[in-house]
Amino acid sequence: MSTFRGPETRMSTASQIFTRERLNGYYGCAVFILSNFLSSFPFLVAVSLLTGTITWNMVKFNHGFSRYAFYCLNLFGSIAVIESCMMIVASLVPNFLMGLVTGAGVLGIMMMTSGFFRQLPDLPKPFWRYPVSYINYGSWAIQGGYKNDLIGLVFDGLAPGDPKITGADVITKLFRLPLSHSKWWDLFAIYALLVSYRTLFFLVLKLKEKALPIFQSMYAKRTIHRLKRRASFTKFPSSRRYQSLRALATQEGLNSPIP
Repeated sequence: MSTFRGPETRMSTASQIFTRERLNGYYGCAVFILSNFLSSFPFLVAVSLLTGTITWNMVKFNHGFSRYAFYCLNLFGSIAVIESCMMIVASLVPNFLMGLVTGAGVLGIMMMTSGFFRQLPDLPKPFWRYPVSYINYGSWAIQGGYKNDLIGLVFDGLAPGDPKITGADVITKLFRLPLSHSKWWDLFAIYALLVSYRTLFFLVLKLKEKALPIFQSMYAKRTIHRLKRRASFTKFPSSRRYQSLRALATQEGLNSPIP
């Protein structure tokens, strides 16, 4: 919950400041996106290192510094992608409550198509498998996490005398994930999604900046047109008992009053 509430809360405040500062011409969209990422970067690193270190020792993953570094980088990239996605949602919705509801829905779709609740080959292919699971950070993060921890391990058989089971067999047969690419390609896909989401956030801000004055002008014209049609804005009185005053010359058919 706090993963998307943080960006939503911060973006709802930062968007108001950005709108006013943008009108003053102090900075543009690219500077805002870069500064927004750099301001949260130290906190994301701290959260990734602390959480990664605690869970790594508690769960007792496969030992090795490279595996530990991959785990922390995987966690950092996933949190950064969630933040970028919530930034896009916050820039599209009008208020904070709609941002929470929409962000929760987007994260729910990502969780369902990540391969955790249902394996990736079992997902319906027209939409959920292609392209949703490929633009979802969770599917790449889970694949990389499985490869990072299971490859290199050997387990005993289910019954005495059975052949040993390798970690690669668990990945391919139990989780039904391919081993055609390494875990580092999965990590690269996460950071590619991070760059793509930030670029999409930039395009959304630019499009919103160009389209918002047009929609505001159309709304203002429509509002003025509706107001003019109201009875209180008409030039003629609503009751015939109260007639407008006319000059005496016009009533007598003369061009000028009688001296």
